[in-house]
Amino acid sequence: MSKRDYYEVLDVSREASADEIKKAYRKKAMQYHPDRNADDPAAEQKFKEAAEAFEVLKDDQKRARYDRYGHAGMNGGAGGFGGGGFSSQDINIEDIFDRFGDIFGGGDIFGGRGGQSRGRGRRSSGVPGSDMKMKLSLTLEEIAFGTEKKLRIKKYVKCDSCNGTGAETDEDYMTCSTCSGTGELRQVSRTMFGSFVNVQPCHTCNGEGRTIRNKCKSCRGEGRVKGEETISVQIPGGVKTNNYITLSGRGNAGIRGGENGSLIVIFEEQEHEYFVREGDHIFYDLQISIADAILGTDVEVPTLKGKARLKVEPGTQSGKLLKMKEKGIQRLNSTARGDQFVKVNVYIPTKVSDAEKKIIQKLKEAPNFDPLTQKENSNGFFSRIKDMFS
Repeated sequence: MSKRDYYEVLDVSREASADEIKKAYRKKAMQYHPDRNADDPAAEQKFKEAAEAFEVLKDDQKRARYDRYGHAGMNGGAGGFGGGGFSSQDINIEDIFDRFGDIFGGGDIFGGRGGQSRGRGRRSSGVPGSDMKMKLSLTLEEIAFGTEKKLRIKKYVKCDSCNGTGAETDEDYMTCSTCSGTGELRQVSRTMFGSFVNVQPCHTCNGEGRTIRNKCKSCRGEGRVKGEETISVQIPGGVKTNNYITLSGRGNAGIRGGENGSLIVIFEEQEHEYFVREGDHIFYDLQISIADAILGTDVEVPTLKGKARLKVEPGTQSGKLLKMKEKGIQRLNSTARGDQFVKVNVYIPTKVSDAEKKIIQKLKEAPNFDPLTQKENSNGFFSRIKDMFS
């Protein structure tokens, strides 16, 4: 299959600057990163293809040669991963991370390891600990303003007896005799097309490069034991149900000095007694009497930060929404805040006394309480306006 044009791979013009090429590659790397596309076998190849294109276009000399000769100019000494002709078919993803790790800018882009997922990095002592997930229930008030929570987590922690090594003493560690401490077994196959190297973890030491003569009795050689930890988590305002935060290194401890896993805290919003949330806004149902709706009133309503006074204008209709500005939820990663909307519901009594019936009957006969009369008056006004222009 013929190779795609490198500029097309990164979706940039042939006049793109070095900075534009770098940004384009970072975007493609994030889009096709294998850890984000575990169910898409084509994503890893696209990830490699983007790395191949960037390897050439980021270098002024290689780019000039490519612009002049195309892919043919990259064969035989074009450089790349391991030297020689560059091909995404032969790229090792670990080498991409080693060479271009700074492109990802660190942070939590691919799970808190600057683009490297656990298991893809270079061999290190021990076995990494597993990630953990937990759900954290939050009130609407906590969500509205942000909060700090203390979490008590049961998990694997480092063994104090051996300081996480898994051995009785430091002298009890021995270099693995099978792999000579490399943690890898390499098998070279030679064919008419060249030599191929097959690399696998050492089956004797499970890729650690060392074995233990006398195991720690407390942890039985694992370097970790069951325990618990209390940690503080700062929750930003504006989170929603199923939003989550990843706490790197707060998961299960690794085996024999391996790095800790991450703790993933998933948020759940509790149902509120008064409010219904819609995005950054909240809604509250207010019941008022017919008299208050007609004459107007000043009422006390709950907010996410205590009570507040709200003015209901005379003649307010049932179902009208009154806005209380910036009384809602803080927008995530922003200082902006939503509003609180109060829906006015006019209370209609189901039982009335004889005296009340007489009062209501008089009101019923009054012209201002007859909706048909009011409609006719309104229609009459518009009819008169229409007659003026006819």
